[in-house]
Amino acid sequence: MKKPAFVVTFAAALLLAASAAAAQPKKKPAKAAAPESPKAYLGSHSCRKCHADYYESFLKNAKKAQSFAAVEKMNKRLTPKELDGCYSCHTTGYGKPGGFESLEKTPDLAHTGCAVCHGPGSRHARSTSKADIQRLPELAACEACHVASRIKAFNYRPVLRAGAH
Repeated sequence: MKKPAFVVTFAAALLLAASAAAAQPKKKPAKAAAPESPKAYLGSHSCRKCHADYYESFLKNAKKAQSFAAVEKMNKRLTPKELDGCYSCHTTGYGKPGGFESLEKTPDLAHTGCAVCHGPGSRHARSTSKADIQRLPELAACEACHVASRIKAFNYRPVLRAGAH
């Protein structure tokens, strides 16, 4: 019984490929790049590329999008310790790896940006996977700044998702 031509051709191709691979000099495996920290914060402008409507609405409607302006107004009247307290709520990622350090070093993280509610965005920006971002903020993210003592001291009324986007 004669074998079909495509079987012979396929088998010949496999043999040819195997012998060609064996004849190639062995390459050293490439060094794996160090994984980027999942805690790397990006400025809100990075979110704009894929989420333009949310970004524009956030800038227009959310007071927190311009929150650093309050720190700048008070800066001269504050001690360094008081200023640290302001940065923790009026910037993105202050005191965390890859977060706000200073206006000179990390200007894109001044203001309370997208990552405050949705988490650091570097992994999501690379993968665009929904699994790599906090899609629905948890109450704990709000409670980091919206606590009774701050509400009383600054006379503001926190409202969940008020003007966020």
